[in-house]
Amino acid sequence: MPVEMSAREAYGRTLVELGRENRDIVVLDADLSRSTMTSLFAREFPDRFFNCGIAEQNMMGIAAGLAASGKTVFASTFAVFATSRCFDQLRMSIAQPQLNVKIVACHGGITVGEDSFSHHSIEDLALTTSLPGLTVIVPADAIETAQAVKAAAATSGPCYIRLGRPKTPLVYAEDYRFTPGQAVTMRPGSDATIIAIGIMVALALEAAESLASQGIDCRVLNMPTLKPIDRDAIVQAASETGAIVTAEEHLEHGGLGSRVSQIVSRYRPVPMSFVAVKDTYAQSGKPHELLKRYGLAAEDIERAVQSVIPRKLSDQAHR
Repeated sequence: MPVEMSAREAYGRTLVELGRENRDIVVLDADLSRSTMTSLFAREFPDRFFNCGIAEQNMMGIAAGLAASGKTVFASTFAVFATSRCFDQLRMSIAQPQLNVKIVACHGGITVGEDSFSHHSIEDLALTTSLPGLTVIVPADAIETAQAVKAAAATSGPCYIRLGRPKTPLVYAEDYRFTPGQAVTMRPGSDATIIAIGIMVALALEAAESLASQGIDCRVLNMPTLKPIDRDAIVQAASETGAIVTAEEHLEHGGLGSRVSQIVSRYRPVPMSFVAVKDTYAQSGKPHELLKRYGLAAEDIERAVQSVIPRKLSDQAHR
């Protein structure tokens, strides 16, 4: 069994490390610090932690003010509140003036589970990637989360980092180093490419392993920075493997699939398939049950790859 760790716990512990190194780091939360794990920072640095209460829009305004005063600000809540409820504040107060605010939101996607669709954040990547100048990062595991948070703290400007709720498999070793804007080849392959983000990276690797037993050599790319996205890695994958499947815990439109298909259609058109939440909201349920019900399991990625390869071969035959 793969080792599992919580990305939000990695976030909380990394905040404490950063707080010890930089006294200009301040942390805000909206009465969810035990869930977002910013409580770890609050315990060690109570004078630099501000609980803004159940007033997420106001929290974003406070974050903007602190950033305008020269602070590096981390603001945390659930992803559905940070984006849907606060979109105007993100746009007007943070993205437009390009302030140094890092929104680190947990409980992304449908693996929030039993909290049901009111708390399932499946639109957040579409919303955040629409904002000019806002970096958007979706780490694949706890190790990449810690690295991404450190990179965000070291880089000036607004950033959105999306984390999940449950513990998830580690896909990286401790010596991994995250590079903003750069895709990571998790597995080489020549027959097709799976491009995945977040928790779907581990499932993509699982699907690729199963496909290998069927004689299908599948490349797996982790695309942790959704914006700015690694255009060169996408074009290279399209050119070298001739077929692409994207996998994301988000609506099919507006997220990873949309961004990859824009690049593919412009620079190197190839057959594509999209593993994502279709045009629907999810029910309440256990995370693994919801992934299976809404077509986000490893076997769904596997089927998507199996569906694009015949289209690739047909295209090649007609050239």
